[in-house]
Amino acid sequence: MSLLELIERADERALAASAVACLDRCLPLLAGPDGPEPLRPLWASCEDGREWATRLAAVRTAMDHEPVTDGPAARVRALLGAAPSDFAPAPLREWADACSLVALEIHGRFDAPDGDTPPDAAALLKAARDGQPTEAGPLVAGELERQVRILEILAETTGSPGSGAGVRKALDLSTEGRRVLRAVMSRRARIRG
Repeated sequence: MSLLELIERADERALAASAVACLDRCLPLLAGPDGPEPLRPLWASCEDGREWATRLAAVRTAMDHEPVTDGPAARVRALLGAAPSDFAPAPLREWADACSLVALEIHGRFDAPDGDTPPDAAALLKAARDGQPTEAGPLVAGELERQVRILEILAETTGSPGSGAGVRKALDLSTEGRRVLRAVMSRRARIRG
């Protein structure tokens, strides 16, 4: 099943967790390579939406103090600002879709040697999200795989007694992706001197 199909079929829990996961993996852009994990409170609300709006407001306030240094970081912050306060399928689906696309675009910039977005990036990402074979770079391919796997895990555990374990697995996959992006950012910083 394609990423877009998984997003379309996901429930509130999966949509919230997948969106938070996408932003979580892009945190090194906002919090630096060794920065804090300010989205942790939102992960706790992904299971059932309890205190979602309150925790979202707290995370936004905490992130307002992080310096934004470039366009991708500003996009991540804007997505956090656009997060719906309602834990409902329609607004969460729109937000999850936007977070998915931005996370893939950011990873695509790091795939490019010069950090610029290739001219065919939009078409490439659209095809990849639709499940069509593409010539995506390794970071985009890894990010796409993580997004699909997170939605699959959450769909498999929906409504089960151990559904919290699905959110935990999503968090673990997201942490792995954040480490990958941190390593790429660190390597780029060393190369640039």
